[in-house]
Amino acid sequence: MTTPTPTTSKDTAVHNETYLIRGARLSSGDTTDLILENGVIAELGNGLTRAGATTVDAEGLIALPGLVDLHTHLREPGFEHSETVLTGTRAAASGGYTTVFAMANTSPVADTAGVVEQELSLGEQAGYARVQPIGAVTVGLAGERLAELGAMAESRAKVRVFSDDGLCVSDPQLMRRALEYVKAFDGVIAQHAQDPKLTPGAQMNEGSVSAELGLTGWPAMAEESIIARDVLIAEHVGSRLHICHLSTAGSVEVIRWAKARGINVTAEVTPHHLLLTEELVRSYDARYKVNPPLRRAEDVLALREALADGTIDIVATDHAPHPAEAKECAWAEAANGMVGLESALSVVHESMVETGLIGWADVERVMSRTPAQIGRISGQGLAIAVGNPAEITLYDPAARSDFAVADLRGRSINSPYLGTSLPGRVQATFHRGYATVLGGELVPLEKIQELVASHA
Repeated sequence: MTTPTPTTSKDTAVHNETYLIRGARLSSGDTTDLILENGVIAELGNGLTRAGATTVDAEGLIALPGLVDLHTHLREPGFEHSETVLTGTRAAASGGYTTVFAMANTSPVADTAGVVEQELSLGEQAGYARVQPIGAVTVGLAGERLAELGAMAESRAKVRVFSDDGLCVSDPQLMRRALEYVKAFDGVIAQHAQDPKLTPGAQMNEGSVSAELGLTGWPAMAEESIIARDVLIAEHVGSRLHICHLSTAGSVEVIRWAKARGINVTAEVTPHHLLLTEELVRSYDARYKVNPPLRRAEDVLALREALADGTIDIVATDHAPHPAEAKECAWAEAANGMVGLESALSVVHESMVETGLIGWADVERVMSRTPAQIGRISGQGLAIAVGNPAEITLYDPAARSDFAVADLRGRSINSPYLGTSLPGRVQATFHRGYATVLGGELVPLEKIQELVASHA
């Protein structure tokens, strides 16, 4: 394992926006040096030199395009006791992310141009990662009438992804109207597939374990039926549909059928649904309470295979921070959700790469390139090539350690992986050409803000 060590003749290494990265391994297997300058990849090759550059030793590290998360809950405005844009993007940078899409279930809800522009500005001020707001589909997430989709699309935030995530757009006529509306500007509706009439009081996956524990079940068909309905609506309208946090083998089959039919649908899976199963609920540890719930081992295997064969398009964290009191309580009263930005790459490494299902080029595809494409953002998810923006993650695949509270850089610690041995470690993250993480540690806020000011 090699830790990248910044070296320069000056004390102000982090303020130097020229970096010489030595000996990084690309996903192709080739080893190269990189020079980052003026926010772009200026040179690639072996034996590169650049006077005055901050040198980063990347021997043994994999260089990936900066990761892009299409599904993050940053909680601000309104729920700053759980997370803020600043703390959430610090967590993102620690996990190798350079862009996060912020879900709309804030307070006020991100259902107007004003709120999404506020979120965009908060991300710009923080400086650790790009924050791309997701707009609500319906006013107040109430599922009754469409939000200001066009105004959000035309705002400075240029919103292209809309979701009531946390709640399903259960009215089929409203879903149809939303899909018709966003088609005009190439937007996409990201659906939380959960029929509310099939999941009242649901606390875990419906099956033998829920029956044994006496907990109200969340049936797989509640997800699968909404997906089946919505892909047919999307086909009829001719619009883009995205399915959030796919969790069942049956859902995989519906998506596979829809894609074979030529329907314009994409789907995501979370890291926790690739690794964890409903058996963990036996502990009644509310860190494992999430929506959709952890499913059967058979579902986990089906999700992994679907991600490997392209039926599932991307990995998205569904990073959902909660304060301690929301988790340190009886299972029935506990909030749904897990934090996941800092651990996502390691979990994908464990569940998909170490199992031989995918390689590092596929990791680039499902955690960087395709999320950026679905979200219709420029300058992210691009190959590591001369002239492209310097959005880069350096990852040590040889590292392994027990995941700990010290690894969490956000405001909440509701991770399901605490005490779990996970592979790999993000050693450096570069956003807009400057380092947000070096040597596995966050660059201090005051230095980041000086760099942000210099870019203004």
